Amino acid sequence: MNHDRTREVGLAVRRMLQAGREMQAAMARRLGVRITDVQAVDHVVSADSPLGPVELGDRLGIRSASATVLVDRLVGAGHLTRAPDPRDRRRVVLGATDHARDEVRRALTPLLHDVAAITDRLDDEQVATVLGFLTDLTEALRDYATDD
Repeated sequence: MNHDRTREVGLAVRRMLQAGREMQAAMARRLGVRITDVQAVDHVVSADSPLGPVELGDRLGIRSASATVLVDRLVGAGHLTRAPDPRDRRRVVLGATDHARDEVRRALTPLLHDVAAITDRLDDEQVATVLGFLTDLTEALRDYATDD
């Protein structure tokens, strides 16, 4: 194991994660909402399976009562919807509204253009390497987040 290379990559990942938190704060300011609202909508949109309020609260690290207040606020603002889970009618699942998706897409457009320009500079082999690294890194981060 090359400790210098591992340290360099680790620091670069930490800087990228910090930049991601700064980007979320900037998006919240641009949209005129709280950072937790941005994070909540992002979790709902990007989840592998439908989230309920409890799962959303767990992902955000907030208590069930706080998650309920957050969801109520986001539903009231037209950003999220609640619907019965088709597989378990006792459970409620959350969805992002078209309004929320449009607002987020509009706010992210400059960043998405930058990401596209950066990606366009990569050849196919580099894209495969970057995608593999990011997929593995995402899995490691999620494993860390769920390993209590």
